[in-house]
Amino acid sequence: MTTAVMQTYARYNVTFEKGEGVYLFDTAGRRYLDFGSGIAVNSVGHCHPHLVEALKKQAETFWHCSNLYHIPDQQRLADRLTANSFADAVFFNNSGNEAVEMMAKIARKYQFENGHPERYRVISVEGAFHGRSLAMLAAGKQEKHLIGFGPQVDGFDQVAFGNLNEMRAAVTPETAAIIFEPVQGEGGIRPMDPAYVKALREIADEFELLLMADEVQTGVGRTGTLFGYERFAVTPDVMALAKGLGGGFPVGATLATAKVAAAMTPGSHGSTFGGNPLAMAVANAVLDVVLADGFLDNVKAMGKKLTAGMQALVAAYPTLFVETRGLGLHLGLRCQDTVVGNDVVVKAMENGLLLVPAGDNVVRLIPPMTIEAAHVEEALTILDTSCAQLIEQGTGG
Repeated sequence: MTTAVMQTYARYNVTFEKGEGVYLFDTAGRRYLDFGSGIAVNSVGHCHPHLVEALKKQAETFWHCSNLYHIPDQQRLADRLTANSFADAVFFNNSGNEAVEMMAKIARKYQFENGHPERYRVISVEGAFHGRSLAMLAAGKQEKHLIGFGPQVDGFDQVAFGNLNEMRAAVTPETAAIIFEPVQGEGGIRPMDPAYVKALREIADEFELLLMADEVQTGVGRTGTLFGYERFAVTPDVMALAKGLGGGFPVGATLATAKVAAAMTPGSHGSTFGGNPLAMAVANAVLDVVLADGFLDNVKAMGKKLTAGMQALVAAYPTLFVETRGLGLHLGLRCQDTVVGNDVVVKAMENGLLLVPAGDNVVRLIPPMTIEAAHVEEALTILDTSCAQLIEQGTGG
């Protein structure tokens, strides 16, 4: 098919035209249970009435205001994010990539302002995904993303997943910060070990580095706590949010402690659309839902129920799956090396369930955090049917 849209995506052969709660409907009217959430974006489902009302109200007032002027809902959202996190200050941008890229800028500027302009390098962890800009491709160092975009942007080093000896050895007089994901999303739903994250904090403190948490996927309730770092009882110095923060509306945020944020002086960073009134209205509405009594408890409960069902599938189909992974409702099924994970995604889609592939041959289950027990059971039933069909077709045999 000839199209004017640049061909950067290998799209599935389906077109959606409507969303309601945890379901999407295609142009033929068929309903799909959405356990992909736009890749962890539709945090409170599709067309949540509270978000719709907030957006409509703001759209009828005004859409855009330059950051040359005060934007009251920015202040309100920043106050709420800092009141519920380690941070003291927030910068609003438009995407996860922008939020993470700003962390790298903050690391350099912080070290510069504190008398160490030679410190500019950032250490990441193998399997990381931090965005698609040239700098963040260099931070992630995934070959499939780097091909054709060389040479790599300088300033980023990487060590093996979970290897503290490598992490410590990688620190040089030029190191400014360490970046990590509490649970690697694109890397295959790989949670960090709590002891490892604690050690990262200790290394950062020892060498006067910043510890930067990329919570673009794990933030805003996805792991069962408001932020993923809370699962490890370790606080970072800087954190990036996006995806679920807007519930489907583009918004990102970079959070920092007061000491770190002080390095970002007027003129050191900016954004035309970042923190615009529409985004702020919707993000505040998302927090209304996520911070409500019992919401995060439900995320934990549904996560446990879904994990138990996934474990049962691993036991029932050992030629298809190796293990379950994840925290809260940020979950994955690791497929056997003889199985193509995307085949599971396609078969489930044929049966009315949307899933998302990830690295390390993992299939992600990242549903809206508003799911109920009946939705979990529906998803597991469809998955069971799909697995049986794959086995019958010879997959995993």
